[in-house]
Amino acid sequence: MQILYCVDRYLASRTGDVKKLKPPLTGFRLRCGDYRVFFDLKTDGAIEITAVRHRKEAYS
Repeated sequence: MQILYCVDRYLASRTGDVKKLKPPLTGFRLRCGDYRVFFDLKTDGAIEITAVRHRKEAYS
């Protein structure tokens, strides 16, 4: 539920701990406690979630 809350809050107000990923990774990451939500921004303002991973496994 924590992940859904973070994503919903980001979609509603564009607030949250979001950073653009550096190469070789693409897109953005949203930090939700111990989890990271990786996503791409679409031209219409929507997001496409590409992965949700625990922080220990997120970048390996």
